[in-house]
Amino acid sequence: MINPTTRDLQGVTGLYYETNTGGAAIPEERLVHNYLIEAGLAGRIPKGVRIWEETLRDGEQTPGVAYTPEEKVQIARFLDEIHVPIMDVGIPVVSKEEARGVRAIADAGLDATVMAAARTVRKDVDACIDCGVDEIALFTAGSDLHIRHKLGMTREQVKEVAVRETEYAVAHGVEVSFVTEDTFRADLDFVVDLYNACTDAGAHRAVVCDTVGVMTPPGIRWFFGQLKDRLVPTELSFHGHNDFGLAVANSLAAVEEGVQVPHTCVNGLGERSGNASFEELVLALEALYGYDTGIEISRLYDLSQLVERLSGIPVGVAKPLVGHNAFAHESGIHAHGVIKHTATYEPIQPERIGRQRTFVFGKHTGSLAVAEKLRSFGAEATPDQVLRLVALIKDFAEGRSKKDQQDFIRSFRDRVDRQRGVTDDEFRSLAQKAGIAVRTQPKS
Repeated sequence: MINPTTRDLQGVTGLYYETNTGGAAIPEERLVHNYLIEAGLAGRIPKGVRIWEETLRDGEQTPGVAYTPEEKVQIARFLDEIHVPIMDVGIPVVSKEEARGVRAIADAGLDATVMAAARTVRKDVDACIDCGVDEIALFTAGSDLHIRHKLGMTREQVKEVAVRETEYAVAHGVEVSFVTEDTFRADLDFVVDLYNACTDAGAHRAVVCDTVGVMTPPGIRWFFGQLKDRLVPTELSFHGHNDFGLAVANSLAAVEEGVQVPHTCVNGLGERSGNASFEELVLALEALYGYDTGIEISRLYDLSQLVERLSGIPVGVAKPLVGHNAFAHESGIHAHGVIKHTATYEPIQPERIGRQRTFVFGKHTGSLAVAEKLRSFGAEATPDQVLRLVALIKDFAEGRSKKDQQDFIRSFRDRVDRQRGVTDDEFRSLAQKAGIAVRTQPKS
């Protein structure tokens, strides 16, 4: 058996291996091809890509999530320790506790650029300035849908207040990244004019948002191809939501088009179906494109576990890279391949991100995995004994009741429903404390 190391060959990960005899690492053979690198496609990634981390802002907007200021600082310190360069840590105008958390992070002496978010409203901007952040993510509506139905404004009014608040923030010594919501459903001529006006007013970065996750990678490439040649010189940033499961793919497409600052959330947290996953985007850049993000990837799993614990949002079992099954094998064919050579059914070595592979024994288990398991217990068995044990395992797994699993799913869903904000009973109780008479039941 051979065991892979984490060394690279010609920029392609997973091609150097060490023998189980402890010999030196050797280029065994060209076992796999990475056509992104071999065909030069990875070279489309621009220099200077930096992750803008949103776990403490958009990630906290996940229904039911509310960090304490101390928890925010804990997550921010971890992000800083693994060299995340930019983090948006909240909207201080939301509450006194939110402002306390933002201020505490701004005062923590982090190496990262600490941002806070604000609408193009003076009290929002003042709240960010008062917290002492390095930068403000100043956002407004981009699409006519948002302008008309959310803001009740005209395009001219949106532009006027955006320029005014950009100038105000810059005059107070705070850098501005200017953000348009729902950019990809907006009139292109209008958003170009809006970005250029705010860049002229002092903003140094234009943030383009797929607010409801409706873009595809080809659409992203087309849009940025149209946009970037019409903007006055500014850095481009992309914020992608995952409503159709395309946030990471869209973020990669944006980076390929020259976007240097993609947004992420740890564990893919965020509004509705979440944002581009931090761990997925970072590992895609590192392992697939051979791009050094500067992130300490060996601690990604620890970060995922920390955010899972503090957010209260469980990581999905099948979640790529950090999910419970990401490096688990049951099928006899797969387990056999991994035991012979881990690269057969693993795209990266789990140890790279602080994980370990596991073998699950059940209906699909094969004899090689069983024999390996027996050896780990110090037991020797004949081939016939191994086959008998395999048959017993399969029978046991197929005969097991699903009641426990079904009960768990029911209890999990009940718990999620209870944790997603204030319940109807709690709402009525709080309304009564506020002196408001309410119905026993809300209208359906």
